Amino acid sequence: MAIIRETIRAIFITLMLWLLTAIIYPLIILVVGQVFFPYQANGSIKLGQNDEPIGSALIGQVFTSERYFHSRPSTVRYSQGKKAKPTGISGASNLAASNPELLKRILEEADKLRDENLQPIADIIYTSGSGLDPHISLRAARQQLTRVANARGVKEDEILRLINRYTDGRFLWIFGEPGVNVFRLNYALDFQDINRP
Repeated sequence: MAIIRETIRAIFITLMLWLLTAIIYPLIILVVGQVFFPYQANGSIKLGQNDEPIGSALIGQVFTSERYFHSRPSTVRYSQGKKAKPTGISGASNLAASNPELLKRILEEADKLRDENLQPIADIIYTSGSGLDPHISLRAARQQLTRVANARGVKEDEILRLINRYTDGRFLWIFGEPGVNVFRLNYALDFQDINRP
């Protein structure tokens, strides 16, 4: 009799925990996210002129035009287009520092930057760990400022204000370094061009 009673109790506790952790908790998180943080809960998606999604402010993208600030290189190429790696949408190369393939890729990135008259610095040569990082350092953004201002035909001060606006501070005010969200900055530059008379 005691075994049956303990078995029923174990089944009841299992069902209650399942109900709490698999249904109630996720529903509460879903409702809180959609009510209080709808933009973030839906992926921080930015819309273009025709209200079509053009990207997420949380995920880096490849920008090659002179009119845009360039992001960090991505091992998975941000999973865009035909050159994207089919292994997934995120991930690092896992190449050791002694691997000749890593050295070759870094030297190619450095040469490309030198061709643009930019000093090769770490965050625009090395890939991010996730391959999705949308941020570059303030130094990397300021290095690209002249090129972007010339390509757009605007004063550097106009763009510098946007750089300052789209710089995210340290996490909890103490961890990491401030970084410029390249996607949001380029989006703001296009929006500014559209609204310029």
